[in-house]
Amino acid sequence: MSDLIRIVDLEVYTHIGVSDEERARLQRLLISLDLTVDCVAQAAITDDVAKTVNYYDVAQQVKALAGKKPRKLLETLAEEIATDLLARFSIKKLTLEIKKFILPETQYVSVKIDRPKKQSVILSLSKDQTRSAEKPDRTDH
Repeated sequence: MSDLIRIVDLEVYTHIGVSDEERARLQRLLISLDLTVDCVAQAAITDDVAKTVNYYDVAQQVKALAGKKPRKLLETLAEEIATDLLARFSIKKLTLEIKKFILPETQYVSVKIDRPKKQSVILSLSKDQTRSAEKPDRTDH
């Protein structure tokens, strides 16, 4: 059984954009998250936040990650947030949408991704394997 915790339109500020000029200014983004978690009944029965995913902590982590460094792509930020949250919290699946207000005559542009817990682990492993492949073991005697 699964339940859903939603954070809708969390306001964050970051330096993001393909051009240097765009990245030079702080931009407002709205980030929405659907966090699929184990059943929240135990948390509800005990009234104990430790038995669920603390959405305040999730929101603070997203804000910290967004403001950590400049990026060119929304896709990069989305993947970084998904990978971090899935590794850090007891989330079974995450759907994330980032809205950016950059194109004239549009309400917003967005990137939306869905990531299960297992894919986050695979992405981390792939990065570790890539690093290993880049630095081959030297056993010359």
